[in-house]
Amino acid sequence: MYLYTPMKIVELLKQPIAKEMELFEEKFSEAMRSHVALLNRITYYIVNRKGKQMRPMFVFLVAKMLEENGVNERSYRAASVIELIHTATLVHDDVVDESYQRRGFFSINALWKNKIAVLVGDYLLSKGLLLCIDNKDYDLLEIISVAVREMSQGELLQIEKTRRLDIDEDVYKEIIRQKTATLIASCCALGAASVHSSETVTEQMRSFGENIGMAFQIKDDLFDYGDKKIGKPLGIDIREKKMTLPLIHVLNSCDDKDKKWLLESVRHYNKDKKRVRQVIAYVKEHGGLAYAEAQMHAYKDMAIKQLHNFSKNPFRDSLEEMVCYVIERKK
Repeated sequence: MYLYTPMKIVELLKQPIAKEMELFEEKFSEAMRSHVALLNRITYYIVNRKGKQMRPMFVFLVAKMLEENGVNERSYRAASVIELIHTATLVHDDVVDESYQRRGFFSINALWKNKIAVLVGDYLLSKGLLLCIDNKDYDLLEIISVAVREMSQGELLQIEKTRRLDIDEDVYKEIIRQKTATLIASCCALGAASVHSSETVTEQMRSFGENIGMAFQIKDDLFDYGDKKIGKPLGIDIREKKMTLPLIHVLNSCDDKDKKWLLESVRHYNKDKKRVRQVIAYVKEHGGLAYAEAQMHAYKDMAIKQLHNFSKNPFRDSLEEMVCYVIERKK
């Protein structure tokens, strides 16, 4: 169990690639630059409120695990591309969700309104794709383009299913695979491809990243049933009619009467705080959290098993620590 703050843990995990991450920040800032003063002010705001930068970390750690001296300009471009694309999706998500905060700061749409936020997201997306095209990194472009397609499909699938509340476990896993896991899978595949790994190794690393992403999202789902100290409001998924794994499992195992009550609660009483608390208590009492935790650990174990197919070195060790951090984090 980690005793440090999340940012301190991430800094410790960065140590084997500290030089690469420092140089990456310079290259990433350069990649965002434009000739439009307004756009530069906004991208400066984004760069100076960066998060943990887990995605570039995956790119460099995978690249160095496979080829210790192999981090090259393609690796830096791969890390920049994934961060540009990820940032673009966050900017667009805040518009779609009408969210006015991101990581404790005002979102782009809160400060500059929706029209500018959408255009900034479009700009970041195009910069990421052009970074690959201009350098003829077509293999990297294919990896990231598949991720963008899958993330869009996952969001739309979730919207479709949320309206009908008919998400079973298989559909849920497909949604989180596309929405969340595919981007982490792309980071790991990009890290491998950037050092000219074989297609087999690149696919192994893509699968490794996908398993981490699945565990990551299930952990996020579990936060909805935790306490208010974690930074995520209690029951927010239920209020937004999101069917997550703990609730899905209980719906599949309870009797018809309780199932009807649960679905009615989510469909018609999702804004009722007392009813939401009752749903949360029911899910806890009927094994929903225990089942989801077991699934999360299964994905974590698969990811670590995949890592152990490669030679042990400090970069593999750091990747293994990152896998553990994903399921032990407090927020």
